[in-house]
Amino acid sequence: MSDTAESFHGHAHHAAPAPEGVAVRHDWSLAEVKALYQLPLLDLVHKAQTVHRQVFVENKVQLCSLLSIKTGGCPEDCAYCPQAARYKTGVKAEKLMAVPEVLAAASQARQAGATRFCMGAAWREVKDGPQFDSVLEMVKGVRALGMEACATLGMLTDSQAKRLREAGLSAYNHNLDTSPEHYGDIISTRTYDDRLKTLNRVRDAGISVCCGGIIGMGESVDDRCNLLRTLANQEVHPESVPINALVPVEGTPLADQHRVETVDMVRTIATARLLMPQAMVRLSAGRMQMNEEAQLLCMMAGANSLFFGEKLLTTGNPEYTQDMALLEKAGIRPLEPRQDR
Repeated sequence: MSDTAESFHGHAHHAAPAPEGVAVRHDWSLAEVKALYQLPLLDLVHKAQTVHRQVFVENKVQLCSLLSIKTGGCPEDCAYCPQAARYKTGVKAEKLMAVPEVLAAASQARQAGATRFCMGAAWREVKDGPQFDSVLEMVKGVRALGMEACATLGMLTDSQAKRLREAGLSAYNHNLDTSPEHYGDIISTRTYDDRLKTLNRVRDAGISVCCGGIIGMGESVDDRCNLLRTLANQEVHPESVPINALVPVEGTPLADQHRVETVDMVRTIATARLLMPQAMVRLSAGRMQMNEEAQLLCMMAGANSLFFGEKLLTTGNPEYTQDMALLEKAGIRPLEPRQDR
């Protein structure tokens, strides 16, 4: 598979091939990544914005909608997650949503301007059977609406990844969450290697990889840089890189973590943009806690994709009208839904 965005299946926005002077590398050292991350902030943002404009000439922002199709009851122990059954967070375990209900939500999201519809299920791994069959029907239905279909369902087998690809899945989200070194402090029920194997299965099936992480979980600067380095040193860069700021939820082990500072979020996004110049860098969880100026600074640093609408899985997200008003005030144009899918 080539390193250009054209090789990705179902991508709504094709990045131009890397122009002369923009390096697409897979051999970053920690020292190199840290040197970028620790540049004076305005120098870092300028550097990232320069690369961003060279690759994404139109400079539009992709709007993505995320629906929790199966909420709560997850058997894992991710310290940040309110959907883990072992934590008392007030999130109740629910059944998998019905296909028509999901497709109605997708249609509404498309009418609101979303080009990608993401479906998340609180599962450790996918199990073959009626529920997975329903998810495949959801994928087919979302694609029939002319949208990218993305799913995050936990770990996959090779055959499950193939079936998702055959159903038309555009992208599969499976975050690394943090650095290999910090990972054991956050999760014990799934190994880092498990995550990397799932990413390989997704990529081998011909599905675009959506993979990022979360900052604000007590990690060091080295941890943040090692997360970005791990993402950038994959054989093929992720097509989408969601950068999440921890939203502390009462009842989870990370409930008392301090809010992520805007400067840290901007540094992480800008560094991601420089390491993975052709990726869609997505401003994800934690955006509700940011004021408009902070969100615009993140976009200036290289974020060109937003989750918008009422909810981001089980944490709040700015209301649709606020999102659209911000983009209009800033003169930022949303990416249009493609008409050929």
